[in-house]
Amino acid sequence: MSVPIARRGYAHPEVLVSTEWVAAHMNDPRVRLIESNEDPLLYASGHIPGAVEVDWVRDLNHPVVRDYLDRPAFEALMARIGVTPDTTLVFYGDKHNWWATYAFWVFQLFGHTNAKIMDGGRLKWVREGRALTRDIPTYAPTTYRAPERDDRRIRAFRDDVLAHVRAGRRLVDVRSPAEFRGERLHMPDYPNEGALRGGHIPGAVNIPWSRAVNPDDGTFLDAAALRAIYEGEAGLKPDDDLIVYCRIGERSSHTWFVLTYLLGYPRVRNYDGSWTEWGNLVGVPIEKP
Repeated sequence: MSVPIARRGYAHPEVLVSTEWVAAHMNDPRVRLIESNEDPLLYASGHIPGAVEVDWVRDLNHPVVRDYLDRPAFEALMARIGVTPDTTLVFYGDKHNWWATYAFWVFQLFGHTNAKIMDGGRLKWVREGRALTRDIPTYAPTTYRAPERDDRRIRAFRDDVLAHVRAGRRLVDVRSPAEFRGERLHMPDYPNEGALRGGHIPGAVNIPWSRAVNPDDGTFLDAAALRAIYEGEAGLKPDDDLIVYCRIGERSSHTWFVLTYLLGYPRVRNYDGSWTEWGNLVGVPIEKP
């Protein structure tokens, strides 16, 4: 049985909620549950009653340019799922909330900070035998006004990364060890594709994203265990200026969430271009043991 969230020593425990909390707030009009998965079939096969789906490809990405949706598209998305700036959003999904934290991160680009993650994600909810439904909820459309997307505070671009490397600042590569070593260009059990070159960005330390969760139920490790990994093993410091990356920025959003909210690091940016971009750039430095 996992330790209650409030007793795990997190810097911001309020950003996590338990499955029990979600079960008690499914019908709360001030709360909107959002399911975001890698597997596009999961939501249709059954989801938490009242939860809406936010698909990472269809809803969060620009349909032509490799970029995220712009402000008008974000406002339209929020209006469609019936939320206002005061609505508490609770994200959850498959892969130990890997895609839920990705959606959470994108929403932060538009300033919707009233957001949380359901600890343990979809896997924990299902294993506990909690209610699922195939009914698609409908909510009255709202009028939502968002600020312009903030691409500087928590997002890094290739020129930022290059400057980071030249200045000798810290980077965290959250991919698998085989990807980090350049033996693979994608995750294990996935097609080997995505970049022309393998390896990692010089100076990066490899801390696979999945090390931050308990493998049995997908809940996050407590703060002491997380510090043992990120600070004890990897030598990171809370005041480091950090950039995290993976292949397209989805796994690294999970680590960004851990470092920013659970450990309270104030300067962490996610490089969503990640290895798909870096491994295809002409002339950038790459390390390959």
